[in-house]
Amino acid sequence: MSDPILDLFNHSIGVQAPWRVTSVEFSKENKRLDITVDYQDGTKFPCPKCEGKNTDIYDRDTRSWRHLNHFEHDTYIHAKVPRIWCHDCSKDKGGVLTMEVPWARKRGHFSYGFEAFILQLVREMPVLAVARLVGEYDTRIWRVVHHYVKQARELQDFSDVHHIAMDETSTSRGHNYVTVVADTQQRRAIFVTQGKDASTVARFVEDFSHHNGNLANIETVCSDMSPAFIAGIQKHFPDASLTFDKFHVTKVIGEAVDKVRREEQRTQPMLKHSRYIWLKNEHNLTSKQKDQLQTLRYLNLKTAKAYQMMLTFKELWAQPSSLAKAFLDKWYFWATHSRLKPMVDASKTIRRHENGILSWFDSRVNNALIESMNSLIQAMKRRAKGYRNVENYISMIYLLLGKLSFDLPT
Repeated sequence: MSDPILDLFNHSIGVQAPWRVTSVEFSKENKRLDITVDYQDGTKFPCPKCEGKNTDIYDRDTRSWRHLNHFEHDTYIHAKVPRIWCHDCSKDKGGVLTMEVPWARKRGHFSYGFEAFILQLVREMPVLAVARLVGEYDTRIWRVVHHYVKQARELQDFSDVHHIAMDETSTSRGHNYVTVVADTQQRRAIFVTQGKDASTVARFVEDFSHHNGNLANIETVCSDMSPAFIAGIQKHFPDASLTFDKFHVTKVIGEAVDKVRREEQRTQPMLKHSRYIWLKNEHNLTSKQKDQLQTLRYLNLKTAKAYQMMLTFKELWAQPSSLAKAFLDKWYFWATHSRLKPMVDASKTIRRHENGILSWFDSRVNNALIESMNSLIQAMKRRAKGYRNVENYISMIYLLLGKLSFDLPT
């Protein structure tokens, strides 16, 4: 007659014949539950390598795994895992092979159920906080994250990806970056790599091809005006339409306006502490900042002139596609004759990248998805108070933004 208690834990752990729960020990003092699993006498295990049954049990290795808590008590599974001697494989020096168990992955410290629990937790809170919560080393938690992220990425198929966007995001203070490539249709991060030079595009191409991606399928690529990105994109995606992101294009003009302000404030003290009123969208200004802007913008200031040029440039994106080129030409003439060197330099940058800017009117793509991802990534970084290494950082980006499917037994 079966024991209902043992049957309960057989079902809870997910053991399968010939394995079965043989005992459950509860320690009130240690707030701990220990479950012992064994296999039926006379079981003939197949060879883990050739799956043949010409095998004998060589010896047994005692193992333990952390499992999901039961009744708020730490729970551990214990089993003597057989090591198999295969008479067929031994001819090829196959040696002794350890059997895998159905409730945990090979060489893992946790059961599948506990690992699934960990993955759910790290989506919501920093790994160090998860480690404290479950009473484990954070290095073990990271090993679980890395394993399943790598496994899930191996299963991804990019054959239906046609539109991509790429941008860099900082990993820490200073000049440390990772490049993120996103599928703009399915709104997911499909590749993350360290750096922001032209080689990042080459690494993406290699990874993309590994996941059944077809370079000829890429119709549009959206990026900033980084020379490194441009060189990599033109080399690897010569037939794709390269569109420069609206935000980054406008940022070039904004930086020029700020340079004009910094130069002019040497002779116009009223411009000190006014940086953000010229760079923010007016609807985002406070009442005090709006009043300050209204006072300054109508004075005979070089900064006010540069600011008006920036506002006019932003009207480009509202033009009909048939008029966009003419609008940009008129703006370019105005900027180059403004006698404001930062605005002249910015206008020449715009002219050099004109094709990629005007292609927006056909593709209508931008890096809004990447920018929103970047906001989530930076929030993730602040919440975790930084990451020990870039590999951890990249894995978390995939976990949160990659829309990965994890192959976890239920």
